[in-house]
Amino acid sequence: MASNKDREPDVDAEAGQHGGVQSVDRALAVLEILARDGHAGVSDIAEEMGIHKSTVSRLLGSLVSREMVHQNSDRGKYQLGFGILRLASSIPGRLSLVREARPVLEALAEEFKETVNLAVLRSNFAVNVDQAMGPSTLATYDWVGNLTPLHATSSGKVLLAALPAEDRDRILKETGLPARTPRTITNRKELETQLIDVAREGYGVVREEFEIGLTAVAVPVYNHLGAVIGAISISGPAFRFDPETAPGLIEALKQGGLQVSARMGYTGRR
Repeated sequence: MASNKDREPDVDAEAGQHGGVQSVDRALAVLEILARDGHAGVSDIAEEMGIHKSTVSRLLGSLVSREMVHQNSDRGKYQLGFGILRLASSIPGRLSLVREARPVLEALAEEFKETVNLAVLRSNFAVNVDQAMGPSTLATYDWVGNLTPLHATSSGKVLLAALPAEDRDRILKETGLPARTPRTITNRKELETQLIDVAREGYGVVREEFEIGLTAVAVPVYNHLGAVIGAISISGPAFRFDPETAPGLIEALKQGGLQVSARMGYTGRR
């Protein structure tokens, strides 16, 4: 926190371009404090920002008039208002997961020279909605639009692990656990144990469970509410591709998932 002696002088004439930008920056800082703390008083905000209480009062007055901030009449504290919800509610519908993820998919494919896919949950399956091909890819099979089983794919396991237990139970009862290869997990208890690991570790790996010769690893993508809305996977031939020993691959994939999540409004809170 800033001390009184470090505070900027309270200049009423915040005119011109510099003053306007400063006022906007301060107003945004107030909103960020309220978003973080839930509520705060004038003195609390002024102390943290290192500015005079009169300046904070003027900023809050403007934000209240726009319904961005609401004053609690009982305690005199301020909190975010319904105007924030009005603005925020218009954002998710305009964000395209495919559009926001595309640069990340391409960067991962270029860095690790393998195929990178983006998948979402649809009708009890994982459906690939976009794909970036790495320069070392042996085949050019296009997975976009394909429905793949949740229990036998890395993206599917990430999506399954994020579901409430009742939803996961319903899906697995409807689809069953059919064997795609001799390595497919077909035992429900074994799958549930693995899904606990996926949720804890933040990634899921399959080794020839969906297709012989194919290994893949996936991480989740979150939306603005902290819910998993997709999964990004990297896959490659089993004879050369081992995600858990490839230097930096899983960490880079996790960071890629977080980059896309941030573009979808995720702030790290769930």
